[in-house]
Order: sequence, then structure tokens, then C-alpha cells
Amino acid sequence: MTTQTLPTEMHAVGYRFAHPIEKATLADIILPTPTPNDDDLLVEVKAVSVNPVDVKIRGNVDAPEGQHKVLGWDAAGIVRQVGRHVMGFQPGDRVWYAGALDRPGSNGQFQCVNAKIASAMPKTLSFADAAAMPLTALTAWELLFDRLKAGLEPESSTLLIVGAAGGVGSVLTQLAKQLTSLTVIGTASRPESQAWVKEMGADHVIDHAQPLKPQLDALGVEAVTHVASLNHTEAHLEQLVDCLIPQGKLALIDDPEQLDIRKLKSKSISLHWEFMFTRSLYSTTDMYQQHVILANVAKLIDQGVLKSTASHQLTGLNAANLILAHQAVESGRTIGKYVIAEH
Repeated sequence: MTTQTLPTEMHAVGYRFAHPIEKATLADIILPTPTPNDDDLLVEVKAVSVNPVDVKIRGNVDAPEGQHKVLGWDAAGIVRQVGRHVMGFQPGDRVWYAGALDRPGSNGQFQCVNAKIASAMPKTLSFADAAAMPLTALTAWELLFDRLKAGLEPESSTLLIVGAAGGVGSVLTQLAKQLTSLTVIGTASRPESQAWVKEMGADHVIDHAQPLKPQLDALGVEAVTHVASLNHTEAHLEQLVDCLIPQGKLALIDDPEQLDIRKLKSKSISLHWEFMFTRSLYSTTDMYQQHVILANVAKLIDQGVLKSTASHQLTGLNAANLILAHQAVESGRTIGKYVIAEH
């Protein structure tokens, strides 16, 4: 292991009991600086962003008894130590990653992460702009290419993205427009979110608060070949089935309480669930693909093909700022990503 003298304790933000954010659950705490395993990088965290998974876990999962739970599944920072089995990284490298669901998160001064799910961050981005991207970029890439198998479809294919103004939708719109031949239709319900989706590159924007089929008809879109449903899938399911062609593909990332998949049968619509943490949670044989994806995204950003989806920045990685970001994400009205920089 490559070592570097580091403080034995670190500042972090954590909580003990699951509560609504209004109860100011998150608190500034002091924890021991973590020690990397043989396959890990120890990263000094410079910026993080907040995702719906942070809000969901904070509101529903208590910390282990007598401990604090540290959230955070997006980070950009500087490698300070390298595990002895790690190749391709060294102290001083600037990296980004989304971490793993079953390990302490990025809301602290230092974090350990398996090197297989990290890569060098884009050279052209600040830590804050980089921290907006890893989780959503991985989710969008896996959904588009691993689940929907985009790139193999006929030229006339169309992708409908429900909830295109959020973190995942913002990256998915860019990837689909820049790297595939799909016609990209994003949904957004407010003027400001509709403008954002257009800025991300969507060919058309429609309002998911209104019936979808008449709006598609008005655009001359007779049928949709692919759907990426990023939120409220249960509420939109019948409309999505109506819009999809026979043998179309439906992918989702949310957690509907009930989903009657029998509605897909008559059209032989295939259902694809994307969960970005699957590879790290089960240590899959292709876990290293997340390193590859992040490296590809970094290259595309440095080439100007993709851009960061950071839309709001707070300065100071502390409980007060994380509470503000959690409140914004929990509102369900965020555009792009909330990022928090160390300074």
C-alpha cells in the first residue's frame, strides 16, 4: 500500500435515526479516518452531490446501533492512499466515483472506494462540476446501453424520457442525443425545466402532467420504440404502454409500490430495471465496467461532447448545506444536480 501521513480523525456529516429532513437529522460529527483495503483508494473528498437515494435512505434506514450513518454516493477528490492490489492509480490523482451502497458514503473528509468503480475525473471540470455526474452518468449509461441496448435500433427509433430534467434524465438526454441515432423526446412540466431539457439536447419536450399520446401525435410521432421512465412509473404505465410500439422496450429506475406488468403482454413489451449499485453490491465479474464507463464519460466531457449537469452549488461540506440540498431533492422539483464543494 502506498501510504501518506493523514490525520487520524476527520470531519463528516451523519445521522443515527431515520427522520424527515425537517427534523434536521443530519449532524456534523468527528469519525476516525478510514483505512483502505487492498483493493481500495483512500480519497480526500473535495466535492459531493445529493441524489434521491440519499433522501430515501436518510428517511427510512436507521444507522447501526451506537453509530452514525454517513450518506453520499457521488464524489470528486484526490487520491491520498492506494491499496497494494490497486493498479493505475497513485496518490495525487484527481478521481470521481459513485461509491457503493453497502459502504460509508462521501459526506466526509475522507472516503474509501474500490478502485474498480472509480476513474480519473475530467481534466476540464472543477471538483464541484465533476461531483454532479458519476451516479447519474453510470445510471444513464447502463440504462441506455446495457438495458435498452441502444445503438442496435433502426434509424427511425424514438426514445421517450419521462422526467428528463432531473439528474439521470439530464445525462441520459445528452448520451442518447450525442451517441445514438434515437430521436429524443423528454418530458418536463414547468417552463424552466422544459428549457433545461432542451438545453441538454432533446429534440422535443412534452409535458408529463398532460396526456402524452396527443402531444406525441402533434409532433408527428406515431409510436415510441424505447421508454426510459425515471419517476412515477406506476402513474404513467398505461400511457407508456399505449405510446410504445409492439415489441418496444420499457426501462425504469424508480420503485413503484405496484406495477401490473400484465399490461405489457399484448404488445410483448420488454421490461428492464436499472440499479446502478448492482455491480458493486454483488461484486459482479464485470464490476470494472463502471471504471470504464466513468473513464469514457470523462473523455466525452473533455472533448466537449457532454457537459456537467451541476445546476446549484453550495460551499462548505457540512450538515447545514447538506440539509438544504436534501430539502431541494426531496421537493421533487430539482433541475440538474445540487453539488456541495469543500471550499
